[in-house]
Amino acid sequence: MAIGVWISLFVYFAVMIGIGLFAMRTSTSSSEDYMLGGRGLSPKVAALSAGASDMSGWLLLGLPGAMYVSGLASAWIGIGLFVGAFVNWVIVAPRLRAQTVHYGNALTIPAFLANRFPTQALPLRTVAAVVIVVFFSVYTASGLVAGGKLFESAFAGIFSFGGLGDYGVGIVITLGVVLAYTVVGGFLAVSMTDFVQGCIMMVALVLMPAVVLWGEGGGGFSQATATLNEVDPNLLSWTEGLTFIGWLSAVTWGLGYFGQPHIIVRFMAIRSVKEVPTARNIGMSWMAISLIGAIGLGIFGRAYAVRNGIQIDDPETIFIVLADLLFHPLITGFLYAALLAAVMSTISSQLLVASSSLTEDFYRLFLRKDAGDRECVNVGRVCVVLVGLVAAVIASDPTSNVLGLVGHAWAGFGSAFGPLIILALMWPRTNGAGALAGMVVGAVIAMVWVSLGWNSEFMGGPGVYEIIPGFVASFIAIVVVSLATSDANEYQAVGHAE
Repeated sequence: MAIGVWISLFVYFAVMIGIGLFAMRTSTSSSEDYMLGGRGLSPKVAALSAGASDMSGWLLLGLPGAMYVSGLASAWIGIGLFVGAFVNWVIVAPRLRAQTVHYGNALTIPAFLANRFPTQALPLRTVAAVVIVVFFSVYTASGLVAGGKLFESAFAGIFSFGGLGDYGVGIVITLGVVLAYTVVGGFLAVSMTDFVQGCIMMVALVLMPAVVLWGEGGGGFSQATATLNEVDPNLLSWTEGLTFIGWLSAVTWGLGYFGQPHIIVRFMAIRSVKEVPTARNIGMSWMAISLIGAIGLGIFGRAYAVRNGIQIDDPETIFIVLADLLFHPLITGFLYAALLAAVMSTISSQLLVASSSLTEDFYRLFLRKDAGDRECVNVGRVCVVLVGLVAAVIASDPTSNVLGLVGHAWAGFGSAFGPLIILALMWPRTNGAGALAGMVVGAVIAMVWVSLGWNSEFMGGPGVYEIIPGFVASFIAIVVVSLATSDANEYQAVGHAE
């Protein structure tokens, strides 16, 4: 491995840990500081932090891999996500920022739900925390799988020691660096590193497709199109071979945004409601550029590989293979850092949200109700490590599929929390009984759907993505149960919050 790669990676790791140490000195004195950065995120940091923690290794591995295999038909996932993210910024962001402060200054999503629906506070908080910890363990594992794949593909044979192999060492190093800055610096460290990582990811996703198209061996759009048509004309079709169910399963990924705790917690932490539109514009611009880059990398990366006789054994490693082949070692190291940035930004956010729930919604609720801020910060740090270790065990299988793991966790959160967050913020008649019913129904339907294999094959036809039945069933359950039970007047009118 060229020394330039190591230099770039070392600089990247050092910057991430340095940010964590800076954050530890400025924003870990209280639970609110450690878990929400004192609700003081600027629009640009909140926007890129939400985007970077959202996209993860899926953006540089999963989506390009799907595009490589299926062509433009897989781009509907990205389109659905873009629309879902925009609606999330418009509907959820300002209301959640205002209402989490109004309802008892809630620091976690379970705490907000408990404060919003006091008649079912304890069961809501407990079930929500369980859902968060379970699904985040799977979601975090998907990021560690991406880190393992990077080391396995890029550093073949270098780390074959201790019985772990390159894949196992990749998991250990990825998790180790994330734990280092997350444990010491908390939410501010996670958000600041997300901002830096988001910038790195966007630059990489502009640079890589451009070089693949117009660099040596590229040939531009015309040559890429001709090559793809020779391989399979359907690769350039948005609809060929795509059933209505397949299309619906792709675009409904966007429904998941409303229920992703590691994303919507950024809305809770922004400085004021007035700054939400600015953050939205920054975040959506970043997302558009990054998604177009990832789509271009997958589709045009296949054309480049075919034209130049490059063997791609695992389509999800197309970014890694081309980074090694096309660039100077210093740039290759930067591109590897971009992939690690995508992975680590999401892992750190998920670990922190899961540990916050374990601390606030289990430890402080059941074990030490009078625990002070310093004690809770230290407990949160321990919980970050514990959740990370569980995720590492789940990720230990090197045959794991990044997009598959992300899809299951994404659907689980979207089904359990998505309809509930929307209705809790926007429909005053929602009550505690309906909220609890919707959360349980959504999570159970999503898990049962996968366990029955209906996400792969349904009634003799193509599979239906589990977020569709889970989201719809949860929404119906909330409305029906709320209307069938008495209105406990739990809703409080919330004015404009600064």
